[in-house]
Amino acid sequence: SFPTRRSSDLTHLPYVGASAFAHKGGQHVAAMMKWDESYHHIDPSRVGNEWRTLVSELSGKGNIVRKIKERGLELTLDGGDARAILEQVKLLESRGFQYEDAEASFELLIRRAQPGYTAPFELVDFMVVIEKRRRTSTIEKEGDLLSEATVKVKVGGEVMHTAAEGNGPVNALDAAMRKALLVFYPHLEAVRLVDYKVRVIDEAGGTGSYVRVLIESSDGEQEWRTVGSSTNIIEASWLALADSLEYWLIRKDARPV
Repeated sequence: SFPTRRSSDLTHLPYVGASAFAHKGGQHVAAMMKWDESYHHIDPSRVGNEWRTLVSELSGKGNIVRKIKERGLELTLDGGDARAILEQVKLLESRGFQYEDAEASFELLIRRAQPGYTAPFELVDFMVVIEKRRRTSTIEKEGDLLSEATVKVKVGGEVMHTAAEGNGPVNALDAAMRKALLVFYPHLEAVRLVDYKVRVIDEAGGTGSYVRVLIESSDGEQEWRTVGSSTNIIEASWLALADSLEYWLIRKDARPV
């Protein structure tokens, strides 16, 4: 055991880590589904692990079917459904999304493709304001920035309009969104952001490049990762944040109070 290391660190350990038993090529996954020793150096259960299926532009329909089973989703897809989801994944990856390390977002993509799926909340709109504060006391430093976000979130037939400040635009957006959702889902208070990463997809595009935001969240018992992508870093952050909260609410089968 490794008590001082996070699960995300253990993923990439050689020979025994989860990534050592991960497969994303369509041909590999198809072979593994027929004979699970096709591409494994050892039985993963011998080191407390299991084989994982990754979904990317290299995937085939088998990856989608296997991933649904791996996530424990009771869904049945025919070939056409799996192909449509695969095409959606490839389209989104061309826009900067990546689901290899954001399986919670991928699960939501699968759920949203099902007829009758209803999200626990819906963003109506948001606005983020950043302004440079003028010094009003000796305590404040010259050049302090104020970040304030205003959001409208719809739950059922009710729209909540809230605002909050933060130590940055993403923090302010997160705070405003939580202020609205906690009215309906008070247990959402348990969810915390553990890690936040930003990556520029196409450096040649300069400030107009797509930006990918990867968020890791936790409720103290489990951890999950979500992704967002946009040419606007705040929108990319919103997509990842919203996925994080929606995933937790769906997994907990939460109902608005």
